[in-house]
Parts: sequence; structure tokens; C-alpha cells
Amino acid sequence: MDAGTHWERIYAGTSPSAVSWSEPTARTSLELIEEAGVGRDAPLIDVGGGASPLAGELLAQGYTDITVTDISASALEVSRAQLGERAARVTWIEADVLDHDLDRTFALWHDRAFFHFMVDPVAREAYLAAMRRGLAPDGQLVIATFGPEGPTSCSGLPVRRYGAEDLARLLPDFESASSRLVLHHTPSGRDQQFLYARFAPR
Repeated sequence: MDAGTHWERIYAGTSPSAVSWSEPTARTSLELIEEAGVGRDAPLIDVGGGASPLAGELLAQGYTDITVTDISASALEVSRAQLGERAARVTWIEADVLDHDLDRTFALWHDRAFFHFMVDPVAREAYLAAMRRGLAPDGQLVIATFGPEGPTSCSGLPVRRYGAEDLARLLPDFESASSRLVLHHTPSGRDQQFLYARFAPR
């Protein structure tokens, strides 16, 4: 089963508000994006952010150039429906960023809970190559993965857990600007450890 089919099945069988990664607010992501200091008119991309509240919260804070990508059409529709008329102010891309040409670069690349699915080294390198292509020369990265004590699988797929130093080793051309461990409370009542980190180019 390809990745797109897998995630469509997940969303078909589970309410978007009940999936384990669902969060009522993208507070920690917003904090790190604010720390990055990019302008409100700077281009931002949320990778794998289909059903995330982040786009709407960025709009509310005055950001004007927001792109959201996801491999799942259903996930993107969740966010569009939540935003209503404001959805027209966001660029939505249904694609796998590993092999999709974004046709532009961004001041900030955000990813919460996508990269940790790249357990295969080939897929991991493809992701990192796509991220580097998608970032402007001075672009920053905000990424959230399962932390060292986080789950070992999610939605029936294996994941790779990271500490701050683990991520830094994969990004020798970036400088670690900040990081923090956060407990995410899932809709089912479980706690999951996430690592949030921000990287700036060296």
C-alpha cells in the first residue's frame, strides 16, 4: 500500500479530532516560528500539515504567505473546512514532498510529525534533500518529531525517535537555534513525548 492510500484509510476510519497527533492549538510550533523572527509577509510552508490548526493560527497572527502540503486530500479538506472563507488565503498542495517540485523557496519550513516516519535511510535523505531545495538560502527549519521516550510506532507505521543531537547530526549545514521536549496529550488520554527544534543556516 502506498503512503497516500494509507493516510486516506486512516482519515476515513477515524475522526480528524481523534487521531493521536491531533492538537487543539499548535502553540509550540507558533512559539518557535515567532522565535525565528521571519516577517509576516515571508513565505512559510507547513509540510504534512493537512489537518493541523497551524495555518489558521498563522493567519490570525498576520502571516500572509502560507503553504500547506499533505499527501492526503482528506487531511487538507479538514483544514480547508475549518478555515471556511479564510482557506482561500492559503496555498494547498496535495503531494508527497519527497518527489514534488514546490516551484519556489520558503523562509521557513515547518514539519510536525512527518519526518519521524522517514525510517528508511533513502526516504530520510530524500526528505532532507527536498527540504534543502525548498528553503531559501537564509531559510530556517522548525521540526517536531517523537522524542527519545516517544512512541516507536504511529498509525500502524514504525517511526524513528530523535533527541536534539540526533537531528543536529543530520543537519551539519544548519545550526541548532533552540529545542525543547514537550508532552503531547492525545485525544485518547495518552502522553507522547515530542522534540521540537529550530535550525538556522550556518
